[in-house]
Amino acid sequence: MASESAGSTPPENLTPQQQAMPKVNRVIVDDITASLKAGFSDFLARPVMSGFFGLFFAVFGILLVWALIWLGQIWMIIPAIVGFPLIAPFAAAGLYEMSRRLQKGESFGWSEILTVMANQRKREMGWMAFVTLFIFWVWIYQVRLWLAIILQNASFSDFDGFLNAVFFTPQGWIFLAVGTCVGAFLSAVLFSVTVVAMPLLLDRETNFISAMLTSLRVVSESPVVMLGWAAIISVTMLLSLVPAFLGLIFTLPILGHTTWHLYLRAVAPAEG
Repeated sequence: MASESAGSTPPENLTPQQQAMPKVNRVIVDDITASLKAGFSDFLARPVMSGFFGLFFAVFGILLVWALIWLGQIWMIIPAIVGFPLIAPFAAAGLYEMSRRLQKGESFGWSEILTVMANQRKREMGWMAFVTLFIFWVWIYQVRLWLAIILQNASFSDFDGFLNAVFFTPQGWIFLAVGTCVGAFLSAVLFSVTVVAMPLLLDRETNFISAMLTSLRVVSESPVVMLGWAAIISVTMLLSLVPAFLGLIFTLPILGHTTWHLYLRAVAPAEG
């Protein structure tokens, strides 16, 4: 493993609860590259099952856009599409379990993976889902706020009118600039607290607060590399949305498998 260990050994007089905080490693570019190769290998090992999770996510995105059009919430389409990738880490839980079993050479089928995913509702993963959805809700709410403040005089009764108001007016450019800055901040926050938290919760018996703190420590140990990884995820996911979300069938599974392998490199194995 190319990463370097960071963090000190806990004193012997700490309780087991206190010792449960995982050690983290410094992540370098080679770790990202190796994780991507391993993630792609996992995808090729079980392409149909991996692609299923990407397809499910893509269909959900299509239905979301259709529902917004049907409800007449035209203004929500773009922020919903842009914010849609925020919930991808939670949707990739099945992919993490697949990679975990592939790494150990264990055989598995649909029932094993779906059972593990269903069992996460009894563990701390549910709280992480709440954190993820809460930040997504904040994103949607702040878009509505800036829409009311900046584009209050704009008229857009249909999607074409909304696009014209946003992309071809000075007020729309201000709206895009403010929304981009706020969205980048929220994305950075969510990435920092979830980048290894989701696979950690799947892999070990720990609480979601410890998982988020561990994720923050991973990012703080290697901020440039980890933010570079965040940029790769963001660009890949957004480009995958262009052909009617269908690119997610391939990119989501590969990124999900990659995240598992990056977690193994970023977080030291549990003692014992």
